[in-house]
Amino acid sequence: MPFIPHTDTDIRDMLAAIGAGAIDDLFDEIPAGLRVGGLPGIPPGMTEQEISRLMSSRAESDGCPLCFLGAGAYDHHIPAAVWEITTRGEFYSAYTPYQAEASQGTLQLIYEFQTMMASLTGMDVSNASLYDGASAMAEAVLMAVRANRKSTSHRILVPAVVHPNYRRTTRTIVRNQGIELVELPYDREGGNTPLESLAPYEGQDITALVIQQPNFFGILEDVDELTDWAHRQGALVIAVCNPTALAILKPPGAWGEAGADIACGEGQPLGVPLAGGGPYFGFMCCRQELVRQMPGRIVGRTLDRDARVGYTLTLQAREQHIRRSKATSNICTNQGLLVTAATIYMALLGADGLARVAQACHANTLALVRKLTGNAHVEAVFSRPCFHESVLRLSLPLADVMRPLHAHNLLPGYDLSRDYPELGNALLVCATEARTAEDIELYADHLNRIIARQTAAGCPVKPRMA
Repeated sequence: MPFIPHTDTDIRDMLAAIGAGAIDDLFDEIPAGLRVGGLPGIPPGMTEQEISRLMSSRAESDGCPLCFLGAGAYDHHIPAAVWEITTRGEFYSAYTPYQAEASQGTLQLIYEFQTMMASLTGMDVSNASLYDGASAMAEAVLMAVRANRKSTSHRILVPAVVHPNYRRTTRTIVRNQGIELVELPYDREGGNTPLESLAPYEGQDITALVIQQPNFFGILEDVDELTDWAHRQGALVIAVCNPTALAILKPPGAWGEAGADIACGEGQPLGVPLAGGGPYFGFMCCRQELVRQMPGRIVGRTLDRDARVGYTLTLQAREQHIRRSKATSNICTNQGLLVTAATIYMALLGADGLARVAQACHANTLALVRKLTGNAHVEAVFSRPCFHESVLRLSLPLADVMRPLHAHNLLPGYDLSRDYPELGNALLVCATEARTAEDIELYADHLNRIIARQTAAGCPVKPRMA
């Protein structure tokens, strides 16, 4: 948005209208002892030309690397129209739509978003969004504990192949609320959560089971078997989903005989660009029976007395969120601007467009894996079908390979050694529809050259695993 400064005349007129003598009078409630006379260490203000040059220089220093990194944040193509519309003043400056009569445009957009997400996930109801995918999963766990009143254990089964950051965030939020997160092991050959890992909990009081599809390794889970097992135990099912994958995979609402109970995830793939640490937005959907336990807010559509369509906030009123420990949730907002971008993105692409994006992602990932594993020092770790990303293991120390790839302006993938040290020199690679055959060829050429140089120099090599 353009910067429109107030002139001295504007300021004088404003102060005269409100009966104040100076701008400082507007802050007279702040005790003098708490005021700071200056800002030591802060340089003087720059001109517009100087600040533009500084910011451009800093942006250029980050570079524009070729991205094969996923792990929950994905480099998708975003049509130019998405943010051209999103940053219009009507959307860009809109705040919380408490006054429905003055916020019909914003409310309608949120309603359309909810409709699209409910359709994409196959669920009955969607909220207006949450902070991000990780906090959405934490809120889903809290929601499941509230909703599953037959369970008193507050035990949540969480597979080790659920995103590590999601697990950490959830543990941080729920650990002081009497909720136990029980980690389930994964199959070292398939990279999935086998039904056998649930056997020790057969017949026990389990509140909910979390299923990520595809999981953190990009592997597709046996969602039908896992969902039906959970429901036989009286447990709810929390689906953590990649929205791009939902364009071609079975939606959570159709998992097993009865479908998942809650679906949540990260909405960043839907038209939100990558940036340093954000922004992101979480989505959450559920079955109609659980709607009263859903955090955040929901926009509804109705008719007024003159039969005109109108939109308003139906659930939840903000007052419900200030009741401290008795509140349904302490989340009393939504990521409105990012939801705007996501809604425009989905509307522009449509169901067929989203499916084509997902198919292109899958095809590019398979092509990338084939190309990289053509080198004898690189192997695919897991045998099951994947989507969007895949785990590769190198016979050389990963740091020695990634460092020169970074120098070649490549983001080669996510080092799994911190979260899954048992996998050895394992790298999670990703190729979205934004990657071309030339991009994949360039990655493979650099990797082959680096491996050849490392092995010729006597770099320690581990034998390929059977």
